Amino acid sequence: MTKEETMLGRHLVDLSRQAYERGIPLYSNFLNLNEQNIFHGCASELYGAYELFGGYEGAERQMIAFLPDAFVFQGDYPLVCCMITPQNRRFSQELTHRDVLGSLMSLGIERETLGDILIQEQDIYVFCHSSIFAFIQQELTRIRNTPVSVTAAQPGEPACSPHLEACQGIVPSNRLDAVLAAMCRISRSQACDLIHRGLVFINGKQMSSPKGSCHPGEIISIRGTGRFQFLAEEGETRKGRIKISYNRYR
Repeated sequence: MTKEETMLGRHLVDLSRQAYERGIPLYSNFLNLNEQNIFHGCASELYGAYELFGGYEGAERQMIAFLPDAFVFQGDYPLVCCMITPQNRRFSQELTHRDVLGSLMSLGIERETLGDILIQEQDIYVFCHSSIFAFIQQELTRIRNTPVSVTAAQPGEPACSPHLEACQGIVPSNRLDAVLAAMCRISRSQACDLIHRGLVFINGKQMSSPKGSCHPGEIISIRGTGRFQFLAEEGETRKGRIKISYNRYR
């Protein structure tokens, strides 16, 4: 690991220690996939329990709640879902993830205080640390040439979730490289290359081998490519190949 990665691991373990000694929950900032993998690598050094959450089920960027022993956790993470809407939908531009992130970063906001960004037609949902919500609400008035307004989305609002596309595939086996190749529509050798380059994560853990099997409910993330949720094996074809079902995150 690099010096920065080692320091991050030590910081997370220290947060766990402080939560245990003080008897209160403490929280990390939003962690990306690589940072979550560093955390999982030092999980054996933690002092108490922990949970991960990013504002909705299946979030890619997640916070860690470090919990004291026997603490009844109510899931009160310090995060807010910002709902960003154009002031005039008729004249709104088609905005991208990059447009939204760029506008937020130009305000001087640190990436670690921001979670996932979900775009659903003209509505944009950004998960952020609760300490910066008021600042975003006041300062984010425009994305590209589109004037926008910022409000707090209601908890559990249906729109605060990614769009999932139901898909099916046929694979020779349930090995990770075979499933990855079917999901990404690439060859198995290309899938193996992605794995060996450290770009493939399952539930936030970096995969180093193409040989493992996929299990129902697992979130498979490929950096720079996309995310998928493996659902199930759906039987065999006449030639003995395996039918699989999965969701593609849009």
